[in-house]
Amino acid sequence: MDQYSHLDGIFQALADPTRRAVLRRLGDGPASVGELAKPFDMALPSFMKHIHLLEGSGLIRTQKQGRVRTCAINRTTFAAAEAWLSEQRAVWETRTDRLERFVTQNRDTDK
Repeated sequence: MDQYSHLDGIFQALADPTRRAVLRRLGDGPASVGELAKPFDMALPSFMKHIHLLEGSGLIRTQKQGRVRTCAINRTTFAAAEAWLSEQRAVWETRTDRLERFVTQNRDTDK
């Protein structure tokens, strides 16, 4: 389980609708913090907490040039989350396939 400990921060970051909206916007390409904050009705220091959490989870990276901080998605981190989700999908598909076989076999023996 320790190999997945980094996922805790990723899923915590994804749990918030503001952070998901920021990631959705960054899917179109890099943007400044000011651009990202514009649609949200919150003070910049509050918005920066979201940016710091996204950066801390590894979902985004930021770069400062002069007075402008630009954010971009870190696709490698998304790949790690996708790999875990794919593993879970495979496990559950196998389980539901076994359940389907069990139900089908029992139904056939009841006839």
